[in-house]
Amino acid sequence: MAIPRATVRLQLHKGFGFDDAAATVAYYHELGISHVYASPILTARSGSTHGYDIVDPTHINPELGGEDGLRRFVARLRAANMGLIVDIVPNHMGVGPENPWWQHVLEWGQASPYARWFDIDWHPADESLHGKLLAPFLGQPYGDTLASGDIKLQFDAARGKLFVSYYAQRFPVAPADYLRVLRAADAPRLDAAIKAFEQGEGDFTQQQADVGQGLLRELYRDSEGASAVHAALAAYSVETQQGFDALHGLLERQHYRLAWWRCAADGINWRRFFEVTDLAGVRVEQDDVFEATHALVFRLYTEGLIDGLRIDHVDGLADPGAYCRKLRGRLEALTAQRPPELPPAPAYLIVEKILAPDEPLRADWRIDGTTGYDFMEQVGALLHDPAGEAALDALWSETSGLERSFAEEVRQARRQLLANNLAGEFDSAARALHAVARTDLRTRDFSLAAIRRVFAELLVHFPVYRTYADANGRDELDQAIIDRALEQARNTVERTEAPLLDLLAHWLGGDAPRHYGNPRVRRLHQAAITRFQQLTPPLAAKSVEDTAFYRYGRLLSRNEVGADPGRFSMPVPSFHAACIWRTQQFPHAMLATATHDHKRGEDVRARLAALSEMPESWSDAAHEWMQLQPAEMAKPQPADELMLYQTLAGAWPIGLSANDAEGLRHFAERVDGWQTKALREAKQVSDWVLPNEEYEATCRSFLQAILNPGPDNLFLPAFLDWLGRLIPAGAAKSLAQIVLRMTTPGVPDLYQGTDFWDFSLVDPDNRRPVDYPSREKAMQEATPLLAGMEDWESGIVKQQVIRHTLNYRAQFPDLFSLGEYVPLDVQGPYASHAIAFMRRHQDRSIIVIAAHLPCALLAGQRTPVMPASAWEDTAVLLPDAIDAAPTDILTGNQASIKTGRLLLRDALSLLPVALLAQ
Repeated sequence: MAIPRATVRLQLHKGFGFDDAAATVAYYHELGISHVYASPILTARSGSTHGYDIVDPTHINPELGGEDGLRRFVARLRAANMGLIVDIVPNHMGVGPENPWWQHVLEWGQASPYARWFDIDWHPADESLHGKLLAPFLGQPYGDTLASGDIKLQFDAARGKLFVSYYAQRFPVAPADYLRVLRAADAPRLDAAIKAFEQGEGDFTQQQADVGQGLLRELYRDSEGASAVHAALAAYSVETQQGFDALHGLLERQHYRLAWWRCAADGINWRRFFEVTDLAGVRVEQDDVFEATHALVFRLYTEGLIDGLRIDHVDGLADPGAYCRKLRGRLEALTAQRPPELPPAPAYLIVEKILAPDEPLRADWRIDGTTGYDFMEQVGALLHDPAGEAALDALWSETSGLERSFAEEVRQARRQLLANNLAGEFDSAARALHAVARTDLRTRDFSLAAIRRVFAELLVHFPVYRTYADANGRDELDQAIIDRALEQARNTVERTEAPLLDLLAHWLGGDAPRHYGNPRVRRLHQAAITRFQQLTPPLAAKSVEDTAFYRYGRLLSRNEVGADPGRFSMPVPSFHAACIWRTQQFPHAMLATATHDHKRGEDVRARLAALSEMPESWSDAAHEWMQLQPAEMAKPQPADELMLYQTLAGAWPIGLSANDAEGLRHFAERVDGWQTKALREAKQVSDWVLPNEEYEATCRSFLQAILNPGPDNLFLPAFLDWLGRLIPAGAAKSLAQIVLRMTTPGVPDLYQGTDFWDFSLVDPDNRRPVDYPSREKAMQEATPLLAGMEDWESGIVKQQVIRHTLNYRAQFPDLFSLGEYVPLDVQGPYASHAIAFMRRHQDRSIIVIAAHLPCALLAGQRTPVMPASAWEDTAVLLPDAIDAAPTDILTGNQASIKTGRLLLRDALSLLPVALLAQ
């Protein structure tokens, strides 16, 4: 039960809680799923749609149904012999009034026991923030917001506490300031409370504050006491100059400094998740923080309510490897305490980790693998025809007027991010390096400005998410990464500053911190390494996934999380090699083709990948469409227009016709959501900080015009006619993709809703509700075997391929979890248009065949199955041990073998995929 056979990812939230998830168990069990893989279940911010903004890791989210709801859900899973994997978020927490630990830090500052739980720099370069935490949550500059009256001093009658409110935000008042506030009322009714707070003057304790606040709570219960408290609050009303000055003075004395949200990028003095200012980094590397944030998770595991964990954003942690090893050790120690009816197997442990091409996952982390972005990249690249790269390059360059490669787009984006969005984090890391420089007489003359210049070049050219240097320095893998970065950076730093570049490399892990005898020097080196290693992941993610992906539009199917659009395709032998490596190193790694974070649904990408097989036809069509609109019509810039056409082609719902006004309107709304986000993420014409509403309106009007049905719309019929040739090829590629996901080494994951065609776009579009009744109905009406691709447009064929394959895995689990992966050669005139391999364990084997680059064989026909005659005598060459005729588990067809050859015209006569079992 611990190692999943197949998972389904469910997004839980207030509108889809534990009981809703429980209602899907029977369906997923019949589909062949062994484990539900759930989004975070700990208490998140109220109304959270994703659960990653956890505010209380000690309780199950009540909006999902609380612990009682979880137990009902797990009971339903256990009854179906299924398990549960949950997503945990050790890197950060949501901040705000619902987070008691964060609120305590705001209230008590460095005196709070939680002050070191969050990654706060209490002594930043900005002296006005010494001993304070920047709170950049105001919608306007501080002075304007204060004058407007939107900041108010208020009283929480239930808790007896003073707080500053700003709309839904609440900022506690330090107990040391209660005395001043209460005295402002000049009310005898408050004398008892004043006396209590007077006793705490100078060195306030939590106990003294509790006493004083308790008295206030009691006093407020009668009208005289309430009036006295309100009189005190009135003295801090900005309606008078005296009140304005009093409230400002009070705020200046707090352990935080309220500020305009735009100050965050430059002035933040605490670690955030990426550039999200309402998610604060947590120092889970500390033992007490680790235990406090994981206590509930460990109890759930011990009680048998969960079977494994997915670690969110592992690269954000100070030491990911140490964390994973520690987590594995704790789970192993608890395994014996689990209910006896559960198998005593180790917990399933995977990490969300973006790997660069050819970057291996660290073998010493004691994990089962990643969440599957690496597989998504490999299978996605496999679907592309390398022959189409040059023509698509030419189309993009001609249309956009840009000659930059994707790597150049990333470097440009990184410079922009370091100067703007992540300026505060960059400054903190640079200052940490400057502090190291000043510990040595030989390097103390290097200025902060020089370090910033050189450090920026190292970051701009950094090739992966991060390195993993620790007190022992960096290993050979990290050294190779640093060497690559140095080689590139030397081309862009000033020649006179090249020696400093090498020094930075030494300080960032080339020299092991533990070798320094002076404890202070050792701490400074380790701090610089940590700052650096926690800066490169957000810089990589923001520059690639959230910026360059929206600027570079050669072919959007390659602009996916975990992918490198600069690598256009992957040869079949390289895909086989990756599968063999995974068998040897991480046989239980998760395999994904869709996630809650994907930029485009798995079937959108598969369809767009087919454009690589017909680049000239696509180029001609795109040019034609660009000329169809009236000259006087305001249009997007050509690059944005070309990316829009790709999005329409990839995401167009099968069956949506040119006269379906309501369907077109709904589709336009979805595409408009993507388009607006794309424009802002690109940070060129528009952005999130200051949206270019005029240009966004132009793009929106253009989209609505080209999707508006009517006789004057020349684009829509031309587009749909051309799309009719693309859709079947996309469907064939989609089926190949899911079969590879379910049969290559690893644990296949099904993202919710992708058991039918998935034409979703970036979030929130990819988190829409799933239509379970239609899926359950299709399952009930399904025939025992597939007769071909009839009614393939509905997506039911995809569901049934998944059902047959996963249920076969359930019947023979060892074949897939322990079996060999054996690439099979394809021979004949169309050998390059199929991929084949065998999974073999003991006396059982299954041969997997999928059509590859199918457009040439489909020849424009409107069905995803290649004519049998098109294959001619192309065949899969089988090992000598295979002599009996295997049976396709999908269709029941028996394939004939002649002299060790399995003809594709027989094997792929009904479907573009075949699973032939003996």
